[in-house]
Amino acid sequence: MKSRGTLQSTPRLPHPSSGMAIAWASLTSFLAIAGLISTYQNAHAQTVRATTAPVQVTVNSPLDGEIKADEVVTLREAIAITNGVLNKGDLSEAERAQITPSTDHSRIDFDLPRDNTTIRLQALLPTVTNPGLLIDGTSQAGYTLAEGDASAPAPVVALTPAEDTEVFRGLTLAADKVHVRALSLYGFTSIHQTTATTPPADIFIAHRLLPSKRLKEDNPQVTYPYDDERDLPPQGILIEDSYLGITPQGTAPTGSRSAFGVSIYNAIGTRILNNQIAHHDGSAVITSVRAEQTEIANNIIEQNGLAGMPDAIRLEGDIDGTKIHTNQIQQNAGSAVYLFKPEGSVMIEKNLIADNGQRFRRAAILLMGDNHHVVNNTIQDQPGPGVVITSYPTSQRNFILDNRFANLDGLSIDLIARENRFLDRFSRISINRVDLASRSNTRVQDYQVGDGPNPLRNSDQRKRDTANRGLNTPQFLSSEFYLMEGAVNLDGEADPGTEIVLYKVMEEGKQGPLNEPVTMVKSDEEGRFAITLTDANAGDRFSAIAIHPDYGTSEPARNAVVIDLK
Repeated sequence: MKSRGTLQSTPRLPHPSSGMAIAWASLTSFLAIAGLISTYQNAHAQTVRATTAPVQVTVNSPLDGEIKADEVVTLREAIAITNGVLNKGDLSEAERAQITPSTDHSRIDFDLPRDNTTIRLQALLPTVTNPGLLIDGTSQAGYTLAEGDASAPAPVVALTPAEDTEVFRGLTLAADKVHVRALSLYGFTSIHQTTATTPPADIFIAHRLLPSKRLKEDNPQVTYPYDDERDLPPQGILIEDSYLGITPQGTAPTGSRSAFGVSIYNAIGTRILNNQIAHHDGSAVITSVRAEQTEIANNIIEQNGLAGMPDAIRLEGDIDGTKIHTNQIQQNAGSAVYLFKPEGSVMIEKNLIADNGQRFRRAAILLMGDNHHVVNNTIQDQPGPGVVITSYPTSQRNFILDNRFANLDGLSIDLIARENRFLDRFSRISINRVDLASRSNTRVQDYQVGDGPNPLRNSDQRKRDTANRGLNTPQFLSSEFYLMEGAVNLDGEADPGTEIVLYKVMEEGKQGPLNEPVTMVKSDEEGRFAITLTDANAGDRFSAIAIHPDYGTSEPARNAVVIDLK
């Protein structure tokens, strides 16, 4: 299916059914006890797990319920076995036959009946606390990779709540190097009440909590920096080749949708690779306290945020070293990537970002903070600007490089000014306003949809109150340049020592849009620059951005047009 822009995308996932709205506040505000302690763990106090030899456990039943000695091994029992809290002596002979020694780490495989591979959960599963555990959906019969097809096939094994049962999480991971592969998880949500409980998600990642017998003695909050072993974040978790929010048939659930896809409450080095994440009421990926060195790559992220947090990827907390690359992020309700008061910087590179803002008018990418890089992305078909960089708390040295923008409602790059009184007079005139000279601050909506072109930075105050230190846009010396003997010279001014990137403009607009990068030059000590083009034609239009190593990237310049000299 082709989008309204220039690139062809993969076929869309079917539109989801309507579901219960999830009104969600900042995840850092909530972490109740129930989230990491399952019913089984409450009944059996969680003690320090003794080191056990790695085992391979085969789940051969889709049933769920109370752990007991019978003829089959359920996923609940397999997790308890690999956690070291369910001993072989408590199992039947038939169950013990499904446990064999493993080499370097424990693993959970599947041998479910071919016609019944959906595990319908009756309650929360135990938290995964065995470092290095592999939960491997590729082990199930029927999961095969077609010859010559490099993409992963659809998962066969699925996890979802049982009918008329509320289970607000699919998997809860709290150990290093846990690997989840080729599973379908959907339908995990909770009924929203006056006070939110714990973050619901298909997969929730956080540190381990205290043993249940001590929960009343010691509040299990996160201490950062970490003074208590229980607060140490798990590292190196990998989630790949899975369907999150999607049935194995590639469709939206017929019942409740999941609230979130992957919720990283407290972890380091989580990798989310080659998944399809769709049909969530809230975000596909959301972070909270700590999510350093997260990698989100090669995923299809579509149709999320339909009844709650609207942004496909929402990052807050400590996210330093996070990389978001080579994803298709399309048809989500708000922004593709939204940063909310983060610590650290991110790289957003080589993504196709198209047709977002289905529910709210927002920027395709919204940045807060310093030292972010948005490089070589295609950003198109957005009912808002391309990249908005806010001025609060401070935002500078944010570099927007080698991207292609198309069909936007706003600037390709918009730097927010905290008190843009110039624009308040000329761009936001309200029929209810009489005193145009009255003082006015930038509005909340401006931090989501941009505040339009900034005036020239002509004071230190302008540097302080504007994103990227209010780096001036390049100014062409004329709005028209003549084509003579097959060449045209484009001359202009910018801040001294900036790189000037020339863009070709192929759509309507006074400042951009920045459709296609053409070439780069550097302004001299006086801020002058000159660009000679030998392949331009009469009627071609151009814009430009400035890049300064200490400030970042500017907004687009007002367009200039090439005219044939006759």
